[in-house]
Amino acid sequence: MSILKNSAGSESRRLDFRALDQDIHGHPLIYLDNAATTQKPRQVIEAVKHFYECDNSNVHRGVHELSNRATIAYEGARVRTAKFINAASDREIIFTRGTTESINLAANAWGNTHLKKGDVILLTEMEHHSNIVPWQLLAQRTGAVLAYVPVIRDEGLLDLAQLHTLLPQAKLFAFTHVSNTLGTINPVKELCGRARELGVTTLIDAAQSAGHRPLDVQDIGCDFLAFSSHKMCGPTGVGVLYGRRELLDGMQPYQGGGDMISSVDLFQSTWKEPPHKFEAGTPNISGVIGLHAAMDYLDALGRENICRYDEELSAYAYDSLAKVKDLQLFGPKENRAGLVSFLLGGIHSHDVVTMANEHGIALRGGNHCNQPLMKLLGVEATIRASFYFYNTRPEVDRLVEVLREIRQLFAG
Repeated sequence: MSILKNSAGSESRRLDFRALDQDIHGHPLIYLDNAATTQKPRQVIEAVKHFYECDNSNVHRGVHELSNRATIAYEGARVRTAKFINAASDREIIFTRGTTESINLAANAWGNTHLKKGDVILLTEMEHHSNIVPWQLLAQRTGAVLAYVPVIRDEGLLDLAQLHTLLPQAKLFAFTHVSNTLGTINPVKELCGRARELGVTTLIDAAQSAGHRPLDVQDIGCDFLAFSSHKMCGPTGVGVLYGRRELLDGMQPYQGGGDMISSVDLFQSTWKEPPHKFEAGTPNISGVIGLHAAMDYLDALGRENICRYDEELSAYAYDSLAKVKDLQLFGPKENRAGLVSFLLGGIHSHDVVTMANEHGIALRGGNHCNQPLMKLLGVEATIRASFYFYNTRPEVDRLVEVLREIRQLFAG
């Protein structure tokens, strides 16, 4: 049973997700690609629709009523986001296009100023490309060097024993909260605490955790945290970068243009205070408003409930898939987030995903923007089933049934 059917007596809450109520190739849709993007409830869609139908205008630049409404809604979403992650101030919330741009912003606006030749940028071997490539580019610009916390291959966990040697050398430590391939949940509070003792700046990629579990940046003690709207029931094209106010004050703008300036003459300009200093041009106003609605929706369900359900369903899926002949599982067996990666015999991941689609099951096959991790695992790709609160145990059972049929077909 889905958490939606357990929450507030709302058996009909799954109907909030119209996309889930359809057939694919003659079969009911089973959507198991939530780590790539989640479905959107009608409350989010209606919030975006209302903006365009009733309040459409640019923000910060007008004094007419529609501009006032748009500005109030946009800045209200900033206040809501600060509450969502317990930031000390809404001025620590920067809206971006997604986790990728948030990390690039930090790498450019903070990294260009604070890193120099020989400084160490510490990452982990389980990072998404979005938390590797920006730092590679920064290292090329500044002469900084990259180092990596190893992954224990058979366990799918970080080799934290190596931090004793690696962390004291680092100037920045950037790491994921939840691995988008392994499902590993990293101990972010512990990692940030150890870094803080050594004066190491921290950035957390929370793309896979922000919509799945409570986040408290003050309790975690991170310096930066990045996440995306579209992975937590919100619109695409919107992300958040949280940064401690002291750091944001000392950072140069990431981009120049309208709305981020205090004054401009022909030869020099001055900037607004954060966060507006980092939001040049017209933002994705409707998307930010949709994000606000998504946060309200998730908190109505309770992120503690979502987290618990994620982990229960993932454990059920792991145990169920382990019973399929010739199926290889990746990542930790216990204490895992709501996704499972696997391979089925010698069948190519894209073949399995394509055939599952013929049965109405949406999976993801490929390297999941984790090419270095794939090399470590000794594979080119995996199949990933990723869950959210609207998924159910019967859907997992159907996945197992279809995988057995696919294996039998290829076995001849």
